[in-house]
Amino acid sequence: MAMGKIFYRILGLMVNAVARLPFRVLYGVADLMFLLLYYVAGYRKKVVRRNLEESFPDADRKWLRKTERQFYRNFADYIIETLKILHISDRDMMRRMTFSGVEIIDRALSEGRPVVCYFAHLGNWEWAPSITLRSTLQPGKGAEFCQIYRPLRNEWFDRLMLKIRGRFGAVSLPKRRAFLDLLRYRKEGIPTVTGFMSDQKPSHGDTIHVVEFLNHPTAIITGTETVCRRLNALPVYWHMSKPARGHYHIDVVEMHADLNREFALTDLYASLLQNNIKENPPLWLWSHKRWKNPVTSEMNGQKA
Repeated sequence: MAMGKIFYRILGLMVNAVARLPFRVLYGVADLMFLLLYYVAGYRKKVVRRNLEESFPDADRKWLRKTERQFYRNFADYIIETLKILHISDRDMMRRMTFSGVEIIDRALSEGRPVVCYFAHLGNWEWAPSITLRSTLQPGKGAEFCQIYRPLRNEWFDRLMLKIRGRFGAVSLPKRRAFLDLLRYRKEGIPTVTGFMSDQKPSHGDTIHVVEFLNHPTAIITGTETVCRRLNALPVYWHMSKPARGHYHIDVVEMHADLNREFALTDLYASLLQNNIKENPPLWLWSHKRWKNPVTSEMNGQKA
């Protein structure tokens, strides 16, 4: 027990020390991390390679390997940029993480309507909660900015990630009770804007809905649409791009779908996300075992 406390104490000091380094030094660290991840450890290289080859079957080997290496470079950047959140000024974050279309969200919130943001593991998703720096409404002052998260098993890392994700005032809602929390906010008359990372496999109990996504029959998370409909929330898609190293941009896109059709929002999200990925493939999290368990259209309507 004592040794464990000492280890995490030292680890905490190291993390804070790294977070205080200037970006020019941090990207040197990221370059070294890329070499270790890609050439030495080969972190999930088989998974990344298979996912890319199956998603882009017509691509040549040269393009696939280049995209693979770029993914690992982006992934290394993501790690050090996420730690940097602990010690980055609001001004620097606003310069590096930009948004367009925030007025769409502000307008809905000012009318008392909640907003559901369809998002994905693209670019640096941990920087996205800095939208609070751009909104005319502030957390705890007329609105709440929320994000859904799955608590980590390791308590120390869970506290670290909650600290990082709450750096700009966002509230992290545990996935298992998120809908109840959002209902509570609505009953209290507090409009919410909530980010849902909807590009992973469906959660237990989710209704299975299969779409063709990146050349794979893919079960898409439907719980986000369920929450959106039940809250009568405004659905928007956060389109992520990376103009330059250390700089990201999110374009807030209002989602227009025929809500008389079941899973219309889910289908639209899958289409928007696929186009977003194809614009800049290395930005997506290819190391996730997204298609580990194959699905078929015959599974539609079943529970995950």
